[in-house]
Amino acid sequence: MSRDAALEIARAYGSDGRFLHDLAKRVAIPTESQNAARIADCNRYLLHFADDLERLGFDRQIISNEMPGGGPFLIARRIEDPALPTLLVYGHADVVLGMEGEWSANRDPWTISVEGDRIFGRGTADNKGQHTIAALAIEAVLAVRQRLGYNLVFLLETSEETGSAGLYEFCEKYQDELKADWLIASDGPRLIADRPTLVGGTRGTYDFDLICDLRAGGHHSGNWGGLIANPATILSNAIASLISEQGHIRVRGIVPDSMPPAVSQALRAIEIRENPEGPKLDPWWGEPDLTPAERVFGWTSLEVLAMTAGTPDHPVNAIPPKAWARMQIRYTVDVDPTRFHEAIREFLDRKGFHRIQMVSSTFEYDWGATRLDPEHPLMKWAVASIHRTTGQVATVLPNAGGSLPNNCFADLLGIPTVWVPHSYSGCSQHAPDEHLLIPLVAEGLAIMTGLFWDLGTDDPPPRRGSQNANREQEG
Repeated sequence: MSRDAALEIARAYGSDGRFLHDLAKRVAIPTESQNAARIADCNRYLLHFADDLERLGFDRQIISNEMPGGGPFLIARRIEDPALPTLLVYGHADVVLGMEGEWSANRDPWTISVEGDRIFGRGTADNKGQHTIAALAIEAVLAVRQRLGYNLVFLLETSEETGSAGLYEFCEKYQDELKADWLIASDGPRLIADRPTLVGGTRGTYDFDLICDLRAGGHHSGNWGGLIANPATILSNAIASLISEQGHIRVRGIVPDSMPPAVSQALRAIEIRENPEGPKLDPWWGEPDLTPAERVFGWTSLEVLAMTAGTPDHPVNAIPPKAWARMQIRYTVDVDPTRFHEAIREFLDRKGFHRIQMVSSTFEYDWGATRLDPEHPLMKWAVASIHRTTGQVATVLPNAGGSLPNNCFADLLGIPTVWVPHSYSGCSQHAPDEHLLIPLVAEGLAIMTGLFWDLGTDDPPPRRGSQNANREQEG
């Protein structure tokens, strides 16, 4: 039984056409969760994926979503011995809209095309390509060892792109079937394309609206300018009171009191690099005295997502009656989101903005914040496994800057979680020309095979609840 033999098989899947074959048949199924007419395609996808896992010794359940508008779930389980530890692997089969006709070079979003080192197609990066890598890595381990050495539960959902509707309730109802000692999953991009990344959790999101509604209609600016209040001016000043012209958050009730030393130490070792596909960084923007990595992964951000007043497409000489802004907070486990509304409302009132209405909403992407301590045994074990496979020291993020439904696993199910992304920031996910990089596929197949192999050896990470698991998931 050779680890190297399993890695060789996995790498071959990336070069002999096997990965492309499996990915092509999955991309061809248009699982758009934003399109209610695609629920049948989501079911079809889960059936095909379940068939592939069944050949590897998994049983399977495809379960309807009890949440209106939510897509179905797949639970596939390979139980080698109930006394063995259990790994949970998560992925999502749904994709955003295909955006047919908007892809360059007349590409079809539902047909993969390989051009240079890029594999184009909807879902290649998010998330069909990534959970296909996981499935083939499992197959590579079984091809050599004939067993995993632990139990494995594969969970696929089909509503992630619309906020994972019903996932939390589903995990609560089926927590006995999903009970596990660790979660290893793949989604999102690496921080740096040419270096493996490990992510322990995610920031949470909190959306709210600020509204200044003063009167029923607009009034001529020549007749009334200087006599009646302008809601756009009032709203702009209210937003400026919350966050400075250099991005410093002034309402301190939504930021952490401090950053845990282990988190700060891990983040200060990370350099945020610009890349050709992304924007130029603004080093003067954001919380002072923090590094760029600390700002985006270890702190609160407050952003204006959209705002309107009057008719921007066709301005007229009228003072608008109303102004509106959609605001968003990204937050870590170090703050309590249930206090955000009160903190902002009190701050605005102190500044004299009584005319500003604040409407907090529970939007579909509010997944809550989670974090895994960088010194957690599972994270340290994963770093060692990846180093053994690649010779590289993985970048460790205690949590990502964005959001995923990780709270379902870390909080509800109480599982320590590690995410191993195989995409990169320029992959055009959620846009035309989504693609996956072939070099990251090859490395990802090897990394996941190494992780799945090492879990079944004599030195796995401690099981959940064991005395040796001395640092629990935060959040």
